[in-house]
Amino acid sequence: MFPLNLPRIFPTVFCDSDQPAPTPTSRAASAINTVKSAIAVPENELKRWRRAFDSNAQTVVDGQKYLNSEQFVNAIAPKSDLSKIGRAQFATLFRVADTSKRGLLSWDDFVVFETILKRPDADYWIAFQYFDVDESGTISYDEFKNVFNANVGPDAIPFDFDCDWVKLYLGKKNGAHVLGYNEFTQLMKGLQGERLRQAFKYLDKDQDGYIRPEQFKKIILDIAGHKLSDAVIERLPTLTTLSPGGRISYSEVVAFYNVIREMDMVERIIREATAKSKDGRIDQSDFLNHCVSSTRYSLFTPMEASIVFHFAGRGNPTQRLALVDFAQLLDPRWKAPSETVEAKPVASFTSFLHEFAHSAYNFGLGGLAGGFGATIVYPIDLVKTRMQNQRSTVVGQLLYKNSLDCVRKVFRNEGFIGFYRGLGPQLIGVAPEKAIKLTVNDFIRSRAMDPETGRIALGWELVAGGTAGGCQVIFTNPLEIVKIRLQVQGEAAKLEGAVPKGAVHIIRQLGLLGLYKGASACLLRDIPFSAIYFPAYAHLKKDVFHEGYNGKQLSFLETLTSAAVAGMPAAYFTTPADVVKTRLQVEARKGQTHYKGLADAFVKIYREEGFKAFFKGGPARIIRSSPQFGFTLVAYEYLHKFVPYPFNGASREVETGLTSQPEDMAQVRARNALRILLDVHGDFGRRSG
Repeated sequence: MFPLNLPRIFPTVFCDSDQPAPTPTSRAASAINTVKSAIAVPENELKRWRRAFDSNAQTVVDGQKYLNSEQFVNAIAPKSDLSKIGRAQFATLFRVADTSKRGLLSWDDFVVFETILKRPDADYWIAFQYFDVDESGTISYDEFKNVFNANVGPDAIPFDFDCDWVKLYLGKKNGAHVLGYNEFTQLMKGLQGERLRQAFKYLDKDQDGYIRPEQFKKIILDIAGHKLSDAVIERLPTLTTLSPGGRISYSEVVAFYNVIREMDMVERIIREATAKSKDGRIDQSDFLNHCVSSTRYSLFTPMEASIVFHFAGRGNPTQRLALVDFAQLLDPRWKAPSETVEAKPVASFTSFLHEFAHSAYNFGLGGLAGGFGATIVYPIDLVKTRMQNQRSTVVGQLLYKNSLDCVRKVFRNEGFIGFYRGLGPQLIGVAPEKAIKLTVNDFIRSRAMDPETGRIALGWELVAGGTAGGCQVIFTNPLEIVKIRLQVQGEAAKLEGAVPKGAVHIIRQLGLLGLYKGASACLLRDIPFSAIYFPAYAHLKKDVFHEGYNGKQLSFLETLTSAAVAGMPAAYFTTPADVVKTRLQVEARKGQTHYKGLADAFVKIYREEGFKAFFKGGPARIIRSSPQFGFTLVAYEYLHKFVPYPFNGASREVETGLTSQPEDMAQVRARNALRILLDVHGDFGRRSG
């Protein structure tokens, strides 16, 4: 490469130079560097900001577009928020963005605010700017007190600004000490705890260390109401049942606050413990044991664990609970599911129609997925069939030395089209075959699954897979016998000069009963195949790739690997039944052994060709079945994802901030900034002008 003589912007500095590296010596140099970094904003980012601004800015003044408070909320609020923060409350942040204090945001104002949201500490930075009324870069005692009082309202529990805790940060009332940004962040982090202490002391009039349940509810609503679901808020007074006396102690109030403050860690422990539990449920001991084993220090006391299980267990903390039971504590948006008082005949009929429609939906997607998988691996299936039908005892009949030799000869003698001989009937039959297998397996698994934990016993997994394999034989056997006879016609034409027959001719020749010739061998192959395959596939996804762990969704490659690997043992261990089925279904030519039935075929193959004959085409069967079912299951799952069932009810999954995928990090930071302000009071921003 030729060197490029580009203009030098910065002087060269050598590592062994005695002279120090040049540094900016003026505010002008610092300003230039700031401008350069601002100009370096990616163009696509500015375009995205411009699109958000133009689509929401409906206010026009002197030919220029502006955002008012409501339009600003539409531009920056998350579209789907996993908290109880209402979209209207995001108007609180408008005060920070409106630096000109004119009640409207220009394009330049919007760019500045979006740039602030790019900061990793944007939440605390925005909160600091809200309190820094005079924009001096520091917060004085009066500023902090005035902003606080303006937002909490007269009905809030009073806060003593002359307490020792405030003095540690701000000094005395008339002192010169002010809060810088870093000091402010630490003050805000500890403010809730101090408010909790002062509120309890204020309400504990007789200073005996106890308050009434309604007073406890008032404290929690003031400082953390936005973090709790309505169900938990309604049950707050029941905390008094944890200890005798009918009142709530300070230690219980602090323990409840600690649970709220560490809710993310509570959720992680619950998800991990329930995932490792055999029955998908945990009790208080399991929670504490997993907490000790997964953290450096024991984060939660027995009292705090009791509070977690008290609210999740609806007053019965001793029972074993599933992840869904903790949803009301983990998800602030949680609502109690509607309960029908009595079952009506119309409802039963509607339920039947719903189940029928859902099964039809699965059947259709299974057919499409099956056709896709079969087309991809059909050439491998043809080679497998030719190898299995090859009789080693007939002189001159050993056409192929191995699978690769078969591929070469099929291509040489029959061309590329030869690899897809019989594909038409295969596609016609594979749709109902794969569809009924997938539908029956899903249907039985859904009935046998614990609705709360999502777990299913291994025995039922085997029953679901085996039943699915047995049901598919209704379609599989006629399909296979026609397909096999079409596939072996090529070699018959080469040896005997026979004219290939079509599928219609073969069906007429066999008749209805003939289409089910070898059905016993087909059952012997398909039932154990599906009984092995579906449980292996489910456990590979769950136990190896950890699907669902903290909301994890498998990638395309992980799903394909799970489906393909599960097919390997299922295909190989059922190869003997597949060999016997092939021999029974192929029309024996002159000089070849005839088989009377399943047992006769097993005996004669073993006697004439040895035990190895039962695994003829085994590698080809693995190579065919493994990718076929891999692509079939991947297609089936992705079809469910991209073409969802339109009448699905409410999901039983527990979705929270840990499992959701945020659309835009800037919107998440804006929400977190609002949460910091709401920690001061649940109505923060609504009363300030």
